[in-house]
Amino acid sequence: MYKSESKFRLAALASLCLAASLLSVNSFADKFEHLAMTPPMGWNSWNHFGCNVDEKMIKATADMMVKSGMKDAGYEYVNIDDCWHGERDANGRIQPDPKHFPSGMKALADYVHKKGLKLGIYSDAGWTTCAGKPGSRGYEFIDAKTYAEWGIDYVKYDWCATDGLKAEGAYMTMSKAVKEAGRPMILSICEWGDNKPWNWAAPLGQLWRTTGDIYACFDCEYDHGTWSSWGVLQILDMQDGLRKFAGPGHWNDPDMMEVGNGMTLAEDRAHFSMWAMLAAPLIAGNDLRNMSKETTALLTNKAVIAVDQDALGIQGFKYEAEDGVEVWFKPLVNDEWAMAVLNRNNHDTKFEFRWRHKAVKDELTKRSIDFNADEYSWQDLWDKDNSGSTKDFLKIKMERHSVFMVRLTPKAKDAK
Repeated sequence: MYKSESKFRLAALASLCLAASLLSVNSFADKFEHLAMTPPMGWNSWNHFGCNVDEKMIKATADMMVKSGMKDAGYEYVNIDDCWHGERDANGRIQPDPKHFPSGMKALADYVHKKGLKLGIYSDAGWTTCAGKPGSRGYEFIDAKTYAEWGIDYVKYDWCATDGLKAEGAYMTMSKAVKEAGRPMILSICEWGDNKPWNWAAPLGQLWRTTGDIYACFDCEYDHGTWSSWGVLQILDMQDGLRKFAGPGHWNDPDMMEVGNGMTLAEDRAHFSMWAMLAAPLIAGNDLRNMSKETTALLTNKAVIAVDQDALGIQGFKYEAEDGVEVWFKPLVNDEWAMAVLNRNNHDTKFEFRWRHKAVKDELTKRSIDFNADEYSWQDLWDKDNSGSTKDFLKIKMERHSVFMVRLTPKAKDAK
């Protein structure tokens, strides 16, 4: 009897300790909850410029984000990635590189804010950044306070030079630092999915990387020796099983986009469309100052952006795949759906979809469509002149590495 009672008390004590621990963690990791209720939209310097960043280029990018119509389409963050850093002063405060950012970050943030945009910045959980600049290890609270004083709105936090650190703890520290700094700043967790951040990152930041770095290639791997960069299709495949972790205020991040960085127009459209189906952050990574009319039109396609920014915040899912062609669905508000057909093949193909023979069920949301019972109208999101109804068979010719994307509206509602 005594032993049983003793075991019970020990078990109860353990439960209380666990509960106290969880309460402590939740209190410590108290992020700004109202940020990124839809996936963040903006631009980042790394994919095109790497370390070649300076205030003149950032200002010109902000100017072009407005002039090109990207701001009107929903883009708002102008994010400076690695290599903006100078040295720390005698008080440990990080300084921008005086050669490339002579006016300072506060003046640059003011310039961006006057455009109606927001400024993002980059740091790393280790002693150094991935490019060898000063990291935030041991300086998390002073760095977050400095960013807040500068007027920063978005912090991308990388994972290089982090030997001996545990990811969850390191990001918990920066999350707390950002909150204590007092300025609402998005925390973008960038540890490449190595530590399964989808299991622990939602209380800490607004988005977390699910993979290693993207590469401006539709279907390939770039082997760096000890790590690889990945093409669009490879990163798309890595999202399998993760949709249940995403939602308003906490998003899976399959990395910044490579639209306008050398792929074909069809590949860029497919890349952009599938990121929208994933409810992914739409962070452009091209040179906005010199982009083509085609790239501008692609990045500002409000119909596709609306799929990404849908208020439900539900990530899409693969419905079927056959002969190199995939069909994806994404539940939207007002009982609407988005549908994307992706041709992964290296050749053109013909695709047919017999709507009335299909039934779609989303196990996550319990939303479903029985096309035999319910008729939907569809609108092509890339060709405004192309529309139809699910009462007819869908027959299309698809270019290699292309996408066909539509929005489905219940016919009864469409007729009102």
